[in-house]
Amino acid sequence: MNDLIVLPQEGGPPARRRLRNRLTGRALVPAEPGREDHILALPPPRSQAAPGRQWRSGLHGVLDIGSTKITCLVGRADPDGTMRVVGHGWQRSDGIRCGAITDIARAEAAIRAAVGQAEEAAEKSLTDVVVNLSSGGPDSRLFKVRWPVGGREVNDADIRRVVTDGQMRARSEGRHVVHTLPLAYNVDETTGVLDPRGHMCDQLHARLHVIDAASTTLQTLESLLSRAELRIRALVSAPLASGLAVLDEEERELGATVIEMGGDTTSIGIFGEGQLLHTAQINVGGRHITRDIARLLSTSQDTAERLKTVYGAADFSSDDNNEVLSMELIGDEAMSLARISRSRVIEIIHPRIEETLELVRDRLDASGLSRAATGNVVLTGGGSLLEGVGQMASRILDRPIRLGTPRGITGLPETAPASAGFATTAGLLSWALGSDRLFNDMDFSQPPPSGILGRLVNFLRERV
Repeated sequence: MNDLIVLPQEGGPPARRRLRNRLTGRALVPAEPGREDHILALPPPRSQAAPGRQWRSGLHGVLDIGSTKITCLVGRADPDGTMRVVGHGWQRSDGIRCGAITDIARAEAAIRAAVGQAEEAAEKSLTDVVVNLSSGGPDSRLFKVRWPVGGREVNDADIRRVVTDGQMRARSEGRHVVHTLPLAYNVDETTGVLDPRGHMCDQLHARLHVIDAASTTLQTLESLLSRAELRIRALVSAPLASGLAVLDEEERELGATVIEMGGDTTSIGIFGEGQLLHTAQINVGGRHITRDIARLLSTSQDTAERLKTVYGAADFSSDDNNEVLSMELIGDEAMSLARISRSRVIEIIHPRIEETLELVRDRLDASGLSRAATGNVVLTGGGSLLEGVGQMASRILDRPIRLGTPRGITGLPETAPASAGFATTAGLLSWALGSDRLFNDMDFSQPPPSGILGRLVNFLRERV
């Protein structure tokens, strides 16, 4: 494709100025030899604030409670806008299954160990953390809300009423709203308004994305962290955190799907218009593959995990039958070894990966977000590192595929490509440092003012 150029203005400005414009502006159409005089140039972009200025200052802690590992990061923002991990700790998960707590005492011990490692490395004691939401059956729903403004200027009280109405409609018995994400507002006939405050209108319309989870599960999580002497500063949907880590701003705007292949679950996040539009979770992950290998080959889960990560693949190749592997068997008093071909391991892995991706395809088809759900697919998480997963995903999902690793962060426990296993954790740190402002997550669930005077002031504020 031809380069885009900027045309010199008539009247022959100095050569130095023309050169500067060539470097800072863009043309609307590709340049053709001899056609420069017929190209309309774009004005140079407005200067932007330094990326680091959007971040919160100081050190912040995050905790990713996963099915295979529990990870704690302590990090800060650098002046150049990147994130730096100054302390990390990670432990094998214990007392956790499918992101849910199954043994409080064992989960507490694992969390204390991971947090203690991070605190010691960062030389900072944590009192609160940003935590991922992957348990409690997270549900993702879209709501359209209308609120009569009456020809006056939209104010904060109107936004509060719209968001509260959406939360009330989403709230059901035994469920707790975790995220209320305004996707867009309409003020009368003007659509796609990001912030309606200050607009004059008769009717205010809002499209809200609400994510909720089982209340009792969240209460158990809060109790668990309290036992570990931690408070929950914020809960963040796991697909939202992964998307923050592996997508850039343009991908979130144009539309992309993040598939995080974890230990017990595979999570899906559909992004578009700069927002998170839909999430879903499938209770199939990498540990299912490990258990399949262990059961069918009569070996331990540790050996099965090694066979999967070192020799496993999602699809076959011509040399797989020629590669012979040795493994330990279980059940015999004396240790015994067996020899198997690599193709036998892949024969076990292949159908499970195929099943997972077919379930993902069904969830994408059922999302109803045809435009956003047909963009690029970004695979991340530990399961995405398996050889051949990208090619199989491209074939089953019929979409462009790439491997996603955390961007703009240094100091993770692993470097690329293995850092894909820490995408959710990196996204939690991004949220803690200030990326939450990009999504305008709102919580107006506080109780209304008490007393006659408080209720009267609230009534007048919302209607005058």
